Amino acid sequence: MKTTVITGAGSGIGRAIALRLAASGHQLALMARGESRLAEVADLAASAGAPNVATFSCDIRDRQAVDQAFSAAQAALGDFTGLVANSGIGGPNADGPDDRFDDIVQTNLMGTYYCLRAAQRHLATGPEARHLVAIASILGRFGVPGYTGYCASKTAILGLVRALALEVASDAVTVNAICPGWVDTDMAWEGIDGMAGAIGVTRAEAHDIAMKQVPVGRMSQPEDVAGVVHWLMSADAVGVTGQGIDINGGAWMG
Repeated sequence: MKTTVITGAGSGIGRAIALRLAASGHQLALMARGESRLAEVADLAASAGAPNVATFSCDIRDRQAVDQAFSAAQAALGDFTGLVANSGIGGPNADGPDDRFDDIVQTNLMGTYYCLRAAQRHLATGPEARHLVAIASILGRFGVPGYTGYCASKTAILGLVRALALEVASDAVTVNAICPGWVDTDMAWEGIDGMAGAIGVTRAEAHDIAMKQVPVGRMSQPEDVAGVVHWLMSADAVGVTGQGIDINGGAWMG
């Protein structure tokens, strides 16, 4: 039986991933900083087909808390066959007393690393493939003024994934990252609102400006990202490791 940990599972991309994997029969350990929204996702996942669902409060910035949550998840559900390290924070930062750089990097990079290592310690034995997936960003591909913390942390995830993929390849463990562009989530709309305020336009106008940089002309939906995760955790992707998979409507091609 597939047993998958999903961090940041209470909303947005994490929620969509939980429901997609539930429909494929995964047992799920759902984690987030607060458990208030996890209960609803857990109920929906159970209804969608997950045979067992457990929820855990976990602040991924705290390595000890991560280790404790993953150990508790393993005790509840058994050894893991997969992890989706989805938790993260966004937004701008700037030099000065309120600079968010440290917190952004601690959450997005260090927190992702802590989760990958904790999952690695509790992986099921082979020979079946096991899968570690980290959610990076299109901003891991290029820079955006005012987003030094976010760009740095998401770019670093790509390097982390490549190196870890080599460390565990001989054990039939795949490690990949997904680099979404604009996705219809609260975080994306906060970015749209910030753009609107900065240039003095409405939210709708800022959205239209942003979508002009996306060749397909639309935001991705969380379910689009969930579909890529589902594929990476399937037998169809057994030869894919150490990769950054771009899902951005053509906004970046490399």
